Amino acid sequence: MADNQNSFQNFKGNQGNKPKKRIGFYWVYVILIAFFIGTIVFGGSSGVRETTMTELTKMLKDGDIEKIELVNGKTAEIYLNDQGMKKYFPNETSQAFGKKPNFMLNTTESRLYAKVDEAQEGLSNPVEVIPVERHNWTGEIISWILPLLLILGFWVLIMRRMGNGAGMGGGQIFNIGKSKAQLYDQEKDNKTTFKDVAGLEEAKEEVMEIVDFLKNPNRYTRLGGKIPKGVLLVGPPGTGKTLLAKSVAGEANVPFFSISGSDFVEMFVGVGASRVRDLFSQAKSKSPCIIFIDEIDAIGRARGKNIVSGGNDERESTLNQLLTEMDGFGTNSGVIVLAATNRADILDKALMRAGRFDRQIYVELPDLNGRRDIFGVHMRGLKLGSDVDKEFLAKQTPGFSGADIANVCNEAALIAARRNKENIDKQDFLDAIDRIVGGLEKKNSVITPSEKKVIAYHEAGHATTSWMLEHAHPLVKVTIVPRGKALGAAWYLPDERQITTKEQMYHEMIATLGGRAAEQIIFGHISTGALNDLEKVSKQAHAMVMYYGLDEKIGNVSYYDSTGQQEYSFQKPFSEKTAETIDAEVSKLIESAYQEALRILNEHKEGLTKLAEKLIDKEVIFTDDLVNIFGERPWKHEERSFSRRKDDKPEATQEQPGNQYPENTTIA
Repeated sequence: MADNQNSFQNFKGNQGNKPKKRIGFYWVYVILIAFFIGTIVFGGSSGVRETTMTELTKMLKDGDIEKIELVNGKTAEIYLNDQGMKKYFPNETSQAFGKKPNFMLNTTESRLYAKVDEAQEGLSNPVEVIPVERHNWTGEIISWILPLLLILGFWVLIMRRMGNGAGMGGGQIFNIGKSKAQLYDQEKDNKTTFKDVAGLEEAKEEVMEIVDFLKNPNRYTRLGGKIPKGVLLVGPPGTGKTLLAKSVAGEANVPFFSISGSDFVEMFVGVGASRVRDLFSQAKSKSPCIIFIDEIDAIGRARGKNIVSGGNDERESTLNQLLTEMDGFGTNSGVIVLAATNRADILDKALMRAGRFDRQIYVELPDLNGRRDIFGVHMRGLKLGSDVDKEFLAKQTPGFSGADIANVCNEAALIAARRNKENIDKQDFLDAIDRIVGGLEKKNSVITPSEKKVIAYHEAGHATTSWMLEHAHPLVKVTIVPRGKALGAAWYLPDERQITTKEQMYHEMIATLGGRAAEQIIFGHISTGALNDLEKVSKQAHAMVMYYGLDEKIGNVSYYDSTGQQEYSFQKPFSEKTAETIDAEVSKLIESAYQEALRILNEHKEGLTKLAEKLIDKEVIFTDDLVNIFGERPWKHEERSFSRRKDDKPEATQEQPGNQYPENTTIA
């Protein structure tokens, strides 16, 4: 449920505020070394002209050379006399007589001696070649040191890269055991407040009390109360757990450390425990403060479940250190641990006990009022048309999380921009919901007329059976336009109920099997298009028989394990005879629902045909089309109120397995 309604504007604003890159000291060192090497390599021969062997022979015959020095048997340095200087350098007479060579020639020792002797044959005062040995100590030293420096620099670079992924404060390899937690900066970081959190009123009240305790501790301590040591946020993905933590960071005027559970896990043994110690050490030095650990299940998984690693698992040692820091022998006053996970069932019991995580806040999927408020938050930065109604959109998105609603708003803005509109209207939001639920529309999908007819009757079968059943979900729209992997889909608007009766589940099964029943009645054969329907019905029938105790033969017995321990068991919680009974009852229940779907469609075969033909013609039909064909539904659905007075105390209802996320599509 991230607050990203102004993300595009923030992105544009940040483009102009990017800090200018500065040249680091390492580049200064590189430039200095390159300059030094260039001076040595290219500066030794500055001001000396190169000559050829022919020109050297001519100078020897004319008597223009004072001396010739052969340096290291490779380079001949030629010094001119006064006569030669006047001839070749008339304006630079000061360079004569050994101060600096006037010419140089790269040659071999044997060739130089041969040419000099040949050119001076018969002369009375020949010039001798003087062999000279010289050592460029600076160049030789650099030739030895430079490769070592390059190797050392490469090693330091690799170590720094490893250190940057392992610790704070310099990022060296020796800091790999340091904590990677980020300290929230209230001045520079994007501040999120409780006003940006919608649809989580109960959870927001709980965390607001934590913030109030940090701001006004005397209000609670004067009565002897103590601040909770840990608060665990539990809920499905996308419901706003991390956003709630961000709002706490923005509201609480105390240091706020943020870290992910996976940041403690490393390939080196003992690193995780070391990082936990370092994190709490920093937190204690800044007490009072808050530590937020996102996805704590990465290190909080129950111990003893990993058969391969046994008791020496790195994750277990990290968890042990976390348990000790949160509530061990030492004092840990003033540090509140705020954690979030969607896998609370796998967390270790020692981590979940009171004294470590004193409070568990369930962040659930938003209800109607919650979705309406969330739409209001994410619509702040959008240019909306006059026909956009938050209440209507909230009713069209049952089972959506806060992240899903944020995605709907963003998709609607993109769709409107793609259509070159000035404002985002109601249809853009509906198209965005269709795209998120059903997938991208496939306009170029090749479907034969016979396949299109089968799909139309299949979807018309769903629509007809759901319309004729009292407890089936009300239909919103039916389409045979391919979306994603589905060839057709039916959109329903489920009742947001807290408990479900046997009749309601049974009617939902009948409506789900209506598509295959329509194929059987109209064409006399069935197809593979009902795979999704059969999967859904099979799971629902198993849940009715095995979990909810809704079967007369099995009785009031539930084989559901809320602790998740059956995952590690090789034995079923029931006998083979009971398993046979379960299979028989599930098959009987599904077959009974299928026969009921056949009966309903046979009674309304004429309406089914009209609906399918209209679907083939228009490809999309709505509730009004069903009203024109079948008339109004005789059942009035119960109006639900999602607001209650503060003094109302409804009876707690445990979340039921298999019924946590309302289904709003039936896909062929």
